[in-house]
Amino acid sequence: MHKKLLTLIWSASLFLMYPESQAANDLPPTAKVKMGAVEEVCSEFTDPKWRQEQVIDGVTIQESRLCNPDNPADIAAFVKGTNNISMETLMETQLAADAVTMSDDVDGDGDPDKIIIKLEVAELNGHSPEVKEPVTTFDIAPGIQPTFWVFTPKTRDMSTLSLYEPVANSLLRVPSPAIRVEQDDVIWIILENTHYLPHSIHLHGIDHPFMDHGGGGNDGVGQTSSMDVMPGDSKTYVIKPRQPGTMYYHCHVQPHVHIPMGLQGIFVVEENRPNNWPQTLNVGAGQVRHPSVAVLEKYAREYDLHYETADKELHEVAARSANDPRLIAQHLNMDYDVTEATDDYFMLNGRSFPYTLRESLIEIEPDQKVKLRVYNGGQETLALHLHGHKPTATHYDGVDNGPGSYITRDVHGIEPAQRLDLELSGVDDGLHSFGEGVWMFHDHVEKAFTTNGVAEGGDISLVVYKKFLNEKGIPELHGMSLAPYFTKEFWQRKYPIWQDFDAWQSLGLTDQKATYQPAKVAVRNEFVRNPPVPAATASESSVMGKLSWGIILGLLSYMAVIKRRWIYERTRNLVETLVKAANTWFLTKKRS
Repeated sequence: MHKKLLTLIWSASLFLMYPESQAANDLPPTAKVKMGAVEEVCSEFTDPKWRQEQVIDGVTIQESRLCNPDNPADIAAFVKGTNNISMETLMETQLAADAVTMSDDVDGDGDPDKIIIKLEVAELNGHSPEVKEPVTTFDIAPGIQPTFWVFTPKTRDMSTLSLYEPVANSLLRVPSPAIRVEQDDVIWIILENTHYLPHSIHLHGIDHPFMDHGGGGNDGVGQTSSMDVMPGDSKTYVIKPRQPGTMYYHCHVQPHVHIPMGLQGIFVVEENRPNNWPQTLNVGAGQVRHPSVAVLEKYAREYDLHYETADKELHEVAARSANDPRLIAQHLNMDYDVTEATDDYFMLNGRSFPYTLRESLIEIEPDQKVKLRVYNGGQETLALHLHGHKPTATHYDGVDNGPGSYITRDVHGIEPAQRLDLELSGVDDGLHSFGEGVWMFHDHVEKAFTTNGVAEGGDISLVVYKKFLNEKGIPELHGMSLAPYFTKEFWQRKYPIWQDFDAWQSLGLTDQKATYQPAKVAVRNEFVRNPPVPAATASESSVMGKLSWGIILGLLSYMAVIKRRWIYERTRNLVETLVKAANTWFLTKKRS
């Protein structure tokens, strides 16, 4: 009732106020905010030859138009094994000589059937008592450096690019590498724990025995299978997967913390084919530059899409809270409450927009088909949407649905830990593809468009038709400039991206420090509805006077509505009395 009264009073007062009292005064000027240093979309650091299709030690490596393609020598080592490539090729990598070894063509079909994969655990953007800034850095976007733990291939030499550059070398990165093996091969996965906390590997959805031949646990769960791998120790997991499909692997020690910290990766079991040499590791996910024989039977290219999220409290506070492993363990496992976690960073293959444009573009050509293996490593449902296309879901959690159950749609929902195989078609029929162009794709949960709440960021990337890509992997765009997104200032909330959209800078920031004199006269001309009022009378008719009359009339109007029955009865009685009196007077007058 009070709200209605105030609304009525205010409405009446506004209605009765002179138009001059509504006219705006001058506003503060717009501040001109400098953009800051702009990074190159794609630097000249990468050797252009890395993007070319080539053959190394008998391994055919597909072309990659990406700005930051994988080192072809790494790919050759992952396909043939570090024990089957030349020393020259091995020296062009930073892999240990026993990182991936292959042997024993048991079934005589031309490819090895015994694969040994050695993984370590690395920390990125970690805390050190010697320096203030994070060490072994990995930026997910300009200036954004959450702490991560990741599985990595066994490496040699330095973890950074050089003595003077703290940036992690290309093998140490988010996400943990995608692993590929062939159906029915014998796989040994050896975890050499180089970290300061216990870890394990759980082979999620992958066919594996509960116990190995030596009587040890093989499931990676400390409570039921085997003790966790302590710092400095190693553990071998032995599998012979019988079913193909897209699975994943992760640490099962305090999984509420270790999985979000980055100890998770895609695990693919390829269909068995003769002379099949899968690319055993795909570091950082993205394009698979040596697809398997089975994949090439149907698709021109293959991409791993690993979606991941990060909570600032976990990745920037708890994980960097101390130098003592005991205190870190306490903060992570006893103090940190995952039920209160909120995602602040949303990543595709370890990067957020705009860095996704350097590594996670999907290239396609008209009438081609491309295979996408999608894994939701985040904490909430992923609603994957591709502009300009409706991809077809063929497999859920590594299981072929069968052609009669394939689903074609433009938004695919994927729950945490689930995997989805998609067939992306370049057939321009208005259903599978709308035609050539540069088409965005992203998680359609809207906060996933952001990086620490700043948009547009998050896991946005692009499907790009080949003719729209230049030789450095930069797409031909026709919209706004992307330069602000490649500055640290934008992600620090210092730069208004709409500042220069028009000549008037109508959407910039107001300059609160500027000195200016607001206008004392209305800045717009009003239509004069009444004749001019003498000056003496005008001075008496002040705005406050009109406001007061407005309030009084508003109160009277309100009372008239509330007491309308009483007023009606009194008015009717008064009218009846007046009518009677008039009749009486008229009759009296007539008789006289």
